[in-house]
Amino acid sequence: MKHIFNKGKDLTRPTLLLLHGTGGNELDLLPLAGRIDDEASVLSVRGNVLENGMPRFFRRLAEGVFDEEDLVFRTRELNEFLDEAAKNYGFDRDNIVAIGYSNGANIAASLLFHYQNALKGAILHHPMVPLRGLELPDLSGKSVFIAAGTNDPICSPTESAELQSLLEKAGAEVEIHWENRGHQLTLSEVEAAAEWFRKVLE
Repeated sequence: MKHIFNKGKDLTRPTLLLLHGTGGNELDLLPLAGRIDDEASVLSVRGNVLENGMPRFFRRLAEGVFDEEDLVFRTRELNEFLDEAAKNYGFDRDNIVAIGYSNGANIAASLLFHYQNALKGAILHHPMVPLRGLELPDLSGKSVFIAAGTNDPICSPTESAELQSLLEKAGAEVEIHWENRGHQLTLSEVEAAAEWFRKVLE
């Protein structure tokens, strides 16, 4: 997968896995990584799927309707890429925290839904429930931050609350941060995520 790896100053800190939104690329979320932890290593990945020329991490059938078969396939592809990247770059495979926005948050949530040890934690900006009717792995010891908008036209507040509930039932510690906004990524939610990261994962 096309990506950027920046080795951090402190290799004991979690490696930050950056996952962009639809139409973004591996450069988009680099400023977020600096705000979350400026000493951590960063692995920023570009989605392998194109929708009308816009990179994504998996196909969808319509807005808010995921191609579930492709989602499962791409989630496995990303998990295997993380295995390879950890070997190639020498970072701790068991100490990865994903930071995803929109489509990137959805694939990060899907990693948690499918693979017990894919991530140590995740910061999910405006995620949806990736799949329903799935038995989640035991996520005890995992920490998740969800940033959601009360007026988000793509990801409703009930969707965010449902994702929180599913992750908590699987044993994850979940904090949800509400903004009285829509689907956009805001500076205040990034700052709230940074504060949560320092409190929970440092």
